[in-house]
Amino acid sequence: MDRATELAALGPEHGPNPRVGCVIVDDSGHVLAEGYHKGAGTPHAEAAALGAAARAGVDVSGATAYVTLEPCNHTGRTGPCAAALAGAGIHRVIYAVPDPNPTAAGGAGYLTEHGVTVLLAPHDGARELNRRWLIAMARQRPYVIAKWASTLDGRTAAADGTSFWITGEEARDHVHHVRSQIDAIIVGTGTVTTDDPELSARPSGVADPHQPIRIVMGERDTSGAKVWRDDKGVRVSSRNPNVGLSEAWERECRVVLIEGGATVTSAFLKEGLVDEVHAYVAPALLGDGPTAVASLGIGTMAGALRGSDVTVTRLGADTLVTAMFTEES
Repeated sequence: MDRATELAALGPEHGPNPRVGCVIVDDSGHVLAEGYHKGAGTPHAEAAALGAAARAGVDVSGATAYVTLEPCNHTGRTGPCAAALAGAGIHRVIYAVPDPNPTAAGGAGYLTEHGVTVLLAPHDGARELNRRWLIAMARQRPYVIAKWASTLDGRTAAADGTSFWITGEEARDHVHHVRSQIDAIIVGTGTVTTDDPELSARPSGVADPHQPIRIVMGERDTSGAKVWRDDKGVRVSSRNPNVGLSEAWERECRVVLIEGGATVTSAFLKEGLVDEVHAYVAPALLGDGPTAVASLGIGTMAGALRGSDVTVTRLGADTLVTAMFTEES
């Protein structure tokens, strides 16, 4: 299962599908074939492993398949993996994480009904690899990361509105890497009007990075802004965060990044829709200017929203603080 998890990690972090790896072994533990899911529209891990075996002329009947996620029992862009495994004569399937997707779940039951021995063998690495996707599927809405860059005193811009650049090059490059790993960026019309951001992913060392879609929430006219430069720009004429997430979900977005401003971020926080926070903090002081988060209606310390699993990462002169604000279902 360790090897299957290594293979799964080769798949893309973005997209509607989980990252899954599969290793097929014989009775002696000798590896017969391997496979992993390379992205939307490509064979699932199990099908990829079976295909590799077929191309190599390897007979997998009676073999055991180790899979990081319960084989699917659904026909979408590809056929059901449970049926493919049973049809290939696989004798035993060991999987690490049950599939929470109500559309695709049921593979373990299908395999059992068709005479295949099925075992659930929990694996922390396999679960962690798809942690965000698993939460999104359990909630049937995208996993939400709220991101901002601020000074030590919590300001996201100066009093005159200038905000370029609060953080240094390393922190900004980190943001671009994060953007290349998620499905959508959500901002409000105020951010588009004030900053006219590109909201593109330009990570260093990546020749052709994945570009997330750009969702702009609000009623203000932002015609001509850079976010509308191609068909990846999406307009949501509502300030309701649930409407924005519904739009993202319908577009098969499973992880979204909230990039502001304070009005949009606060709206998501008030609704309890923020799962993770990325706060980039620069060693600077302004003493005035807008804050990262607007009023949340919290009047006492006892009501403060507190994160867990906090990590701190140095990025040049800046510091990234990440915190989780949701529990895995």
